[in-house]
Amino acid sequence: MPKHLILVGGGHAHMVTLANLHRFIEKGHKVTVIGPSEYHYYSGMGPGMLGKTYTPDDIRFATRHVVEKRGGRFIKAKVDRIDPAAKTVYLESDETIPYDVLSFNAGSYVPSPHIEGDQKDIFPVKPIERLMEAQTRLIHLMEEKTITIGIVGGGPSSAEIAGNVWGLAHDQGLNKPVIYIFAGHKFMSRFPAGVRHKVTRSLTRRKIEILEDSYVERIETGRVVLASGQKHELDFIFLASGVKPSPIFKASGLLTGPDGGLLVNQYLQSTEHPDLFGGGDCIYFKDQPLDKVGVYAVRENPVLYHNLMAKLEGEALMPFDPGGDYLLIFNLGGGSGVLRKQWFQFGGHLAFTIKNYIDLKFMRKFQAIE
Repeated sequence: MPKHLILVGGGHAHMVTLANLHRFIEKGHKVTVIGPSEYHYYSGMGPGMLGKTYTPDDIRFATRHVVEKRGGRFIKAKVDRIDPAAKTVYLESDETIPYDVLSFNAGSYVPSPHIEGDQKDIFPVKPIERLMEAQTRLIHLMEEKTITIGIVGGGPSSAEIAGNVWGLAHDQGLNKPVIYIFAGHKFMSRFPAGVRHKVTRSLTRRKIEILEDSYVERIETGRVVLASGQKHELDFIFLASGVKPSPIFKASGLLTGPDGGLLVNQYLQSTEHPDLFGGGDCIYFKDQPLDKVGVYAVRENPVLYHNLMAKLEGEALMPFDPGGDYLLIFNLGGGSGVLRKQWFQFGGHLAFTIKNYIDLKFMRKFQAIE
C-alpha cells in the first residue's frame, strides 16, 4: 500500500536517501522534503567560504532541484512541531501535512547569550548562509579601517572563524583586524593537549588573542561584558558558543536526550515512536553520545536510507554502528590546518590540503546527482 515519507531537512544524513528518492517513487510511495532553504550548505566548509577559499556553489547541494528531479515534492518552509499521535507535521505557516514515516535531519542552531541593543553586526555561525552576509559586511568595514572582531565561544568553530577572517583580510589586501576569541573557561577544552597547542600556536602567530577563564555574560551594542566585569569594545561579533539540536522535538513533546536531540535507538529510530527516524546533529544516539561532527551523519546515511525504505515496505531494520575513531581536520584559514587521527596529529599547509581534497570530493560526489 502506498505511503507518505516526509524528510525534514536535506542535510548530510539524508544525502543517500535523496540520491535514491526515485526508488521510493517507483514503489508507489509519496515523498515530501521540507527545508528552510532550497540548498543545503556543508557546515564543514562554511569557514572556508567566509574566508573566500570557496564560493557558495562549492559548498552547497541543490536540494529542491534533486527532490523534484526525482519525483518528490519540496516545500520551502520551517517545521514548527509534529503531532506523533495524529502523524501530522505543523509548519510555521500553520499548514499541516500528514505522514506515515518521517525522518529528521533538521540540524542544529547556535544559542545566543543575552543581547542588548543593535544586532546589526552580530552573526551566529549558523545557518551557514549567513556567513556570506558576514563576509560582505566585514569586507566593507575592513576596507575603511582597522576593526576589532570578537568571537564568542571556545571550540573549533571559533578557531576556524578566527583563522578564516584573518585569511580574508590578508588575501584581499584589507586592513588586518584585531581579533579576540572569548573562550570561556578553556580554549578547545575537549581536545588533546597536542591539538590545542597546535591550534593555539597557529592563531597566536597571527596575533589572534585567546581570552580564557571568563565567560561572556552579555552582549551590548558594540561590546561584550564578561562575567568578571571586564568589557571589550568591538566592531563586529560572531557567536560560536556551541550548537544545540533543533527545538522541534521539545515543542512536539518527544523524548529527547540531555542535549534536546531526538532520542533514537540502534536503528536511528525514535525510542518512543517507531515511525520517526533521524540523523545528524539533531539526534541523541541512546547507545553512546556522538560528537557533533559531520562524519557521523555520513556514516548514518546508508542506514537511514535502508531503514526508511524497510519501514515503508514492512521489512527488517538495519542497526547503526558509529564506528571507531575518525579523522578530524580544522581549516584555520590562510591555507593552514590541524589534523588529528587517534595519536597522529600535525599542523600546517598539508593538513589543509588533505581536508580540502576530502571535502571537495565529498561535495562533488553528491553534487553530481543534481
